[in-house]
Amino acid sequence: QVQLVESGGGSVQAGGSLRLSCARSGYTYISNCLGWFRQPPGKEREGVAAICTDHGNTYDTNSVKGRFTISQESGKNTVYLLINSLAHEETAVYYCAAEGGGGLYNPLSEWGYTYWGQGARVTVSS
Repeated sequence: QVQLVESGGGSVQAGGSLRLSCARSGYTYISNCLGWFRQPPGKEREGVAAICTDHGNTYDTNSVKGRFTISQESGKNTVYLLINSLAHEETAVYYCAAEGGGGLYNPLSEWGYTYWGQGARVTVSS
């Protein structure tokens, strides 16, 4: 089992920034890849960024390129998502997820992610 706890959510004005954290515990060696997903009110959840620790590759969806940065603190079981230039429509619950050890075909798809955090709410006021 892998436990994930997000923190760093809150309210921010449009154009502002936040840094979300995802602390992992448990059998962390199971998961090579970790991803950040978000679910706006009334919409489906979408992948925004992912990082795979075996090769250090990062992935992000087109709408956040240049504004969101995913990183992992060396030697620590914490993954961060720095989000800049937030827009009102990016109000959402942001989730951290860890893959279950079977690998991922698409790190930005929910498929293959087994463990999920409780989510961090981000509210962007216009």
